[in-house]
Amino acid sequence: MVTIPSSGGMSLSTGGTPVVEASGLVKTFRDFWMRDKARAVDGIDFEIRPNELFGLLGPNGSGKSTTIKMILGLLRRTRGKLLVLGRDPGDVKVKAQIGYLPEESYLYRFLTARETLDYYGKLFGLDKRTRARRTDELLSMVGLDNLGHRQVGEFSKGMARRLGIAQALINDPAFLILDEPTSGLDPIGTRQVKDLLVDLRRRGKTILLSSHLLADVEDVCDRMVILYGGKIHAQGTADELLADTRHTVIQSARLDDATVQKIDEVIRVSTGEGIERVSAPRQRLESYFLDLVERAVSTQAATSGAKAGGATAAFLKGPAANTATGDDLVQALAAGTAEATASRATPRVETPAAPTAPVSDLSGVETVTASAASTGATQRSPHTPTTPAKPAPGTGGGSTGQSAGPDLGVIEGLLGDETDRTSGGGRGA
Repeated sequence: MVTIPSSGGMSLSTGGTPVVEASGLVKTFRDFWMRDKARAVDGIDFEIRPNELFGLLGPNGSGKSTTIKMILGLLRRTRGKLLVLGRDPGDVKVKAQIGYLPEESYLYRFLTARETLDYYGKLFGLDKRTRARRTDELLSMVGLDNLGHRQVGEFSKGMARRLGIAQALINDPAFLILDEPTSGLDPIGTRQVKDLLVDLRRRGKTILLSSHLLADVEDVCDRMVILYGGKIHAQGTADELLADTRHTVIQSARLDDATVQKIDEVIRVSTGEGIERVSAPRQRLESYFLDLVERAVSTQAATSGAKAGGATAAFLKGPAANTATGDDLVQALAAGTAEATASRATPRVETPAAPTAPVSDLSGVETVTASAASTGATQRSPHTPTTPAKPAPGTGGGSTGQSAGPDLGVIEGLLGDETDRTSGGGRGA
């Protein structure tokens, strides 16, 4: 049983069924006269299981984007069965649980990065505090925390792509659909996106990845399907599809020519065939590039572009991290409220001691400095709001020069006169 909490407080349950289930799925585009014009998807069958990173591959025009649009409910299927999270793709409850990054990042040019994420958070009904927290975490995660106040129209394609990835995650989706997520990204951003996808899958997300960069899909996907002409021509895990059963690879420390010759003779005696090729291994260009950039960063080389992203946003790590933070906040607020209440409710007991600092005009006082040893009172910050109180005797209540009366608690602490609580004039104007 897979239960997914929705943003509206309800829950969607797949009942143990796949997150996406397609059977005999067909999509035919027709002209004005309802004549068949093109069959983009032709009777495909596949399923995406919970907590799986699933790859959707194929050349241009093979039906990948059409399939994604049907999963999103943007296109209606012509025939066949299609369920998403156990429901029809057009169900609004389903849409609330999906994060989507389209092939092109369609973002508002005159909004800043922060305003963009805040806008999409509002569309999902997130409160202001949650939107602000998630915006900070996502911008840091995709390496745009130093560019949050720049307009999106000033971004490069790669920077806009990073912001698009953050937008797709703002609602903490249960099902994430990414169409060419690494398009336009530099190798650093590409590696970060792949690491992020693996981390999200490990934390219980289900991800559909469509990409023309086959190496990216091979690195991260659990299973994949390959489309051509609207039909599935292969599907399975990377090991099942890519295993080469005709060759054997033996890796060892570097061997001299004489040793290689001896090995070749042994193989010829055993199998009748010799070594096909001997070569020295080399590192991948991606690894070399990332190592080079890391060395540049270590020397604190300046850059005005996007930085390498930070850790995965806290709200994407599951409810445990968020609950701890919320509890800490509630406890801090409760402790502060209790302390403030006790300080106002408990009568002050004065002990004769050194004289306090002189007070020339109590009626307009905002900050009072007194000896902590004699009064036990603390300074009141001029920025701390105070509740208007009755003025002390002799100060009057009709002064037009002040907007609120003095704080009786402070006056009583200085004068030690409990009778002032019931005497004196009215509130200040």
